[in-house]
Amino acid sequence: MDNNYFVDSDKLSEAALEKKHRLENDPSSRTDHMAYMEGMEQISSDIRGKVISEMQSYDYSKYTPADVLRALRHDTCSVEDFKALLSPAAEPFLEQMAEKARLETQKHFGNTVYLFTPLYIANYCENYCVYCGFNCYNDIRRMKLSMEQIEHEMKVISESGMEEILILTGESRAQSSVEYIGEACKLARKYFRLVGIEIYPVNTDEYRYLHECGVDYVTVFQETYDSDRYEQLHLLGHKRVFPYRFEAQERALMAGMRGIACSALLGLSDFRKDALASALHVYYLQRKYPHAEISLSCPRLRPIVNNEKINPLDVHEKQLCQVLCAYRIFLPFCGITVSSRESESFRNGIVKIAATKISAGVSTGIGDHESKYTGKEADEAGDEQFEISDGRSLRKMYDDMSGEGLQPVLNDYLYV
Repeated sequence: MDNNYFVDSDKLSEAALEKKHRLENDPSSRTDHMAYMEGMEQISSDIRGKVISEMQSYDYSKYTPADVLRALRHDTCSVEDFKALLSPAAEPFLEQMAEKARLETQKHFGNTVYLFTPLYIANYCENYCVYCGFNCYNDIRRMKLSMEQIEHEMKVISESGMEEILILTGESRAQSSVEYIGEACKLARKYFRLVGIEIYPVNTDEYRYLHECGVDYVTVFQETYDSDRYEQLHLLGHKRVFPYRFEAQERALMAGMRGIACSALLGLSDFRKDALASALHVYYLQRKYPHAEISLSCPRLRPIVNNEKINPLDVHEKQLCQVLCAYRIFLPFCGITVSSRESESFRNGIVKIAATKISAGVSTGIGDHESKYTGKEADEAGDEQFEISDGRSLRKMYDDMSGEGLQPVLNDYLYV
């Protein structure tokens, strides 16, 4: 992609601005979002077809209170039961859902809650996703950390006591190559017991290389499983290719990764259908790869640069709680992560019901952990991807979770 897209939007060339306008207003100027681009690996899998078929045929308006009560009585939650629990008919039964979810969580996870933190090492991006703070047209301060800067950030984080890290980049192969990410992951193994990545989707051989560099698990947000809405929101770049992104988690598992995480960004499209598709994505992967640790995230859309262009579909806390309880009842063994996008009070409550993992000491900016952890002013930092809501430090989060009667866990893996 032309590196001119990495400059401030008010300094874009006239040709670049014209292309941006054309992409936004003329669908015929966009590439086919269902067609693989050159270099993208295609795998033979029936999971996408099954998930999308179930989502498209899901009519949540047909479910009744009787369907919901029937689902809550069942010892094992079927796909049909799960659909009922996601429906509007289930809203009056949220307390019963929460109690059933709490029992399932305690049965399989006890009182534990896992803590981790993200580390953004670059915010360059080659995609035009209209809702993302990193997208290539947004007027933000771009930055890519050197290996020395990455190691310094990791030292600061590890000295706080954190043992699990999630490494993130903007989606730019040109600025954040697989080799660059791999070297960062090798550094992370020096400081952390568990290393995850949330980067642009790559091919199986590249995931295998990253696994050899020390990566344990891969997180990929599908953003929305509604391919029509996906096409409207992802106008340019590799991320525009819907099927390649969908199959990223399976390629990671084929490469030997120990675990993966799936998610939709609730609020981009119909959240009930996206929640159904996210859970079914996990459901089918669990059956195909029973050895893998498969989990769900559940972020809601947060304010970003140019937020007014998105026209988001609001998802309220009560609705998010319903989704999380339904996830837990349907997928009792699945890890569920609630990010710092959510409020302190919501996260304190949901970890006692359905969630098993939360972030702490979070920064979504580039190179600013020392300033946020110690108060020392950063020499240089890149802009954040989105606004967080819960900014508690690891120590504060650890104490708060303990005060809620939970057992905070920093790591429970032994390497032999």
